[in-house]
Amino acid sequence: MPRHTLLSSQSDDDFDSRSSFDPGASFSEDDIPTRLTIPADGIPDDDGALRPTRIHEMIGQRDVYERILIAIDATQKRREPLGHILFDGPPGLGKTTFSTCIPRELGVSCQIASGATLKAPKDLIPYLTNAEERSVLFIDEIHRMQKAVEEFLYPAMEDFRIDLVIGEGSGARTINMQLKPFTIIGATTRAGLLSAPLRDRFTMREHLDFYPESDLALIIERNAAKLRVDISPDAAAEIARRSRGTPRIANNRLRWVRDYAVSRADGKVTLDVACRAMQMQEIDVLGLDRQDRKYLEVILRVFNGGPVGVEAVAHTMNVAPDTLVDEVEPFLLRSELIVRSPRGRMLTEKAIEHLRLH
Repeated sequence: MPRHTLLSSQSDDDFDSRSSFDPGASFSEDDIPTRLTIPADGIPDDDGALRPTRIHEMIGQRDVYERILIAIDATQKRREPLGHILFDGPPGLGKTTFSTCIPRELGVSCQIASGATLKAPKDLIPYLTNAEERSVLFIDEIHRMQKAVEEFLYPAMEDFRIDLVIGEGSGARTINMQLKPFTIIGATTRAGLLSAPLRDRFTMREHLDFYPESDLALIIERNAAKLRVDISPDAAAEIARRSRGTPRIANNRLRWVRDYAVSRADGKVTLDVACRAMQMQEIDVLGLDRQDRKYLEVILRVFNGGPVGVEAVAHTMNVAPDTLVDEVEPFLLRSELIVRSPRGRMLTEKAIEHLRLH
């Protein structure tokens, strides 16, 4: 699907560059964009043709799926805007997919914004003033919005209005601008960074969890068909087994195995081809990569299995501690290969046994 960009009648240079909102800041009437062109299906799609485009195409997250369908059906029968929805959970589990499928099911237009780019209320105004009736505003990484933007959003979410100060000094006047009823869908990997008042303004909050291997195998088989790859069921199951419960990782593994099969085999993905491709990429049966195993090996070999502080491990591996905390440890903790104690990180018996086998 081609990418679409937001087009307004005003450029970013037309607005002042204050990074935080000043309640006394003024706007001229020319500062308010008059047009924002967003096709109804103009939603960026990072995963290309593999990302589902309609709700019924999605696999997994069935509890969330059912609740969303009920909300959509009730909304359409009442002819009202859908309530605001917040999706949270680890990366790659379908937050963006849900968020972009919902407006298609509703048959409404959708605007896309990134929380990281909403640094001041002026950055949010074009989206709010150009929101169509019952349309959707999807804010990705919503936890990265500045606090002033959050506060400016409160009346827009509750009462569909914003207050603007036009002009300066004694000639300044406040405009209470009514907005068309619309829906905000937020996606975040760190819901704890959202303020409680903002979280409470979402009528639905859905947490996405990791996928079982059976669902991942179905996703791999479906996407293999989209990629025109002949894959055996046991090969799909093996790729799913090594995909950390995450569809995005499963799709990346599938693409690599496809390339390997085309280059080193006859193009057909069998169990043997899948295993050899994973071995070449150094992905083991638990889905651990080279850095994961090095982390475990350092704790076992250098620190006798722990406990040890993450800084000591990071210095030994010559990597940044944040890399280990953010990228390596979450999966190892979830897989019960390490534990965190007040004294530091420790390997479990499962980790030690895995290292012995590999």
